[in-house]
Amino acid sequence: MFAAVLDSYGEPLAIRDVPDPQPDRDGAVVRVDACGLCRSDWHAWRGHGEWADDRVPHGQILGHEPAGEVVAVGDAVTRFSPGDHVIVPFSLGDGTCAACRGGHGNVCSDGRALGFEPDAPGAFAERVEVPNAEYNLVRRPEWLSARDAAALGCRYMTAYHALANRGGLSAGDSLAVHGCGGIGLSAVQLGAAIGARVIAVDVDDDALTRAAELGADTCLNPTLSDKAVPERIRDRFEGGVDVSMDALGIAETCRNSVRSVRARGTHVQVGLTTAAERGEVSLPTDYLTRWEISFVGSRGMPPTSYGDLFATIEATGIDPGALVTRELALAEVSERLAAMNDYGVSGIEVITEFPT
Repeated sequence: MFAAVLDSYGEPLAIRDVPDPQPDRDGAVVRVDACGLCRSDWHAWRGHGEWADDRVPHGQILGHEPAGEVVAVGDAVTRFSPGDHVIVPFSLGDGTCAACRGGHGNVCSDGRALGFEPDAPGAFAERVEVPNAEYNLVRRPEWLSARDAAALGCRYMTAYHALANRGGLSAGDSLAVHGCGGIGLSAVQLGAAIGARVIAVDVDDDALTRAAELGADTCLNPTLSDKAVPERIRDRFEGGVDVSMDALGIAETCRNSVRSVRARGTHVQVGLTTAAERGEVSLPTDYLTRWEISFVGSRGMPPTSYGDLFATIEATGIDPGALVTRELALAEVSERLAAMNDYGVSGIEVITEFPT
């Protein structure tokens, strides 16, 4: 099969023929019909993460947002069969640890990150292997296309978990979203669907226009005023918002998000840092303490939460596919990763064409 392989950081991925994956006894192989292209892929491609011993190695097949069809299963797999349409979460649990048994497979103590580790080759490929398939595979509803399921694969489900499970967002709450890329726009759409009042923050007016179309009540461009972002948000929402999300991961957006939160509200950190921060951001700890603000991290979403996400989509009638701005061929991936260097990607881009 053909796959996009990371040979050198920041250089074009090599599209080459590699051996077809074979399922382990408890695993499955999925034909990739669509795979999203995400800023986390950009971090891997750039070689970020060495400060946390989390750098993706050379030779890795990237890609972590696949949807497709099961083509083979191991002898121990009974819940899935060839022909089943599925989504593959990027955080792969072992299904047996305390976290997995408690429904939190996204933080499995022995988990693997699809597309980021040598023992979990990614889905910028015609096929992808899924370990512990009984636990990790998610059956795709008939109403959800492979393209739209790939859009859910990381950013959308990450935004849902961050808002609903980690941030505790409810109808009538106020929400600030700092950074309106794929995760941020997903959070805007989901926040509005949940019934929150949403303020979207970004330096790109096109991204803010998209956020308004997806349900943001207020859009704020930090470059258009001398007043600081947190002050403008506190003015707009009488003391701050109930939940604020940093969907970008740079020091400025993280601190702005924290200072945008009202007393006893919650900041949710979703965006990963860049080489400038190297995994560390100084925080206004006295402010956090004075106003009893919760600072929580959020990573992906456990496979056990997909049912809740599907139910929310059906109940509200929102369209995750509305966030897809471009369909790609596998050969275009390197160009689109490079475009992320200057934040040149809007919304969610999905690979739907693979070599045969």
